[in-house]
Amino acid sequence: MEAIIRPAVIEDLPSILEIVNHAILDTTAIYDYDERTLAEQQIWFEEKQASNFPVIVAEFENEVIGFGTYGAFRVKIGYRFTVEHSVYVNEKAIGKGIGKLLLQKLIDLAKEQNHHSMIGVIDASNSASIAFHKKFGFQEVGILKEAGYKFDKWLDVSLMQLPLSGQ
Repeated sequence: MEAIIRPAVIEDLPSILEIVNHAILDTTAIYDYDERTLAEQQIWFEEKQASNFPVIVAEFENEVIGFGTYGAFRVKIGYRFTVEHSVYVNEKAIGKGIGKLLLQKLIDLAKEQNHHSMIGVIDASNSASIAFHKKFGFQEVGILKEAGYKFDKWLDVSLMQLPLSGQ
C-alpha cells in the first residue's frame, strides 16, 4: 500500500473524525467515552494549528486512512521541549505500514521543531502498540497502575519515551 503522508487540511476532518470515533467506541486507545462531533474536531484542529503542532494524514487513493499529531506533554513551561504524540490508522489499513510512515514523519517534524523528547501514553494491555513503538527506539519508562477506566474496568497506562536530541 503506497500512501502519501501530507499535512492535514480542514477537508480531512470528517475522515479523521471517523477514525477517532472508532477508537473511542471500540478500543482503549482513547480513554474518552463519547463520540466527538465535527465541530469539536474542528476546534481541536484549529488549536493544533494555533500552537504550531502538526496534524498529518496518510492518504491512499484519495482517502484518508490514518493520521498523526503531537502536542504539549504538559502545560508547564519546563515541559515545552517534550511532546506527546498520537497515531491512529483506519482499521482496514492496520498492519500495512501506515502507522510506521506516520510515526516516522512525526519524529522528523519534532526534531525539526527542536523538541527534545517524545512521549507515548499507551494502554498497557496494547502489546502491539508497545512493540511498534520499541521498533522506533521508544523505551518503556513507567506504568501508571489503574490510571484509566473504560469498558467497566481499570486500565494501566504505559509511558514510553523517545529521546530526540542527538539522534
